[in-house]
Amino acid sequence: MKEKAVFAIRSKIWIEDMEGKVVFGLGRYRMLKMIDRLGSMHAAAKESQMSYRAVWMRIRTSEERIGRPLVVREGKGSKLTPFADKLIKQFNRLHTLVAAESDEVYHSLMADHLS
Repeated sequence: MKEKAVFAIRSKIWIEDMEGKVVFGLGRYRMLKMIDRLGSMHAAAKESQMSYRAVWMRIRTSEERIGRPLVVREGKGSKLTPFADKLIKQFNRLHTLVAAESDEVYHSLMADHLS
């Protein structure tokens, strides 16, 4: 019978500009996914228990640092730009690859030392 793992590695990635300021990460990824699903920044803010202003400022800051729009108004709601849609797909892919690689490296280098 295989022994149950006691520890696991966790990693968090984000993208910074050359001044060390966050451009995009898991929090903004989740915000964009919620906006896409709910069709509204207000609804995304409510669901994430954040103020609309906090959500809007993070999105706007990312847009300014990237130099491209991520969200556009559509009627009384919001929708992602095609660029934002591609960005979240690519970030998800990057995040998945980093997590898988981290697991593999952890198991080959550290797991035996902590059991």
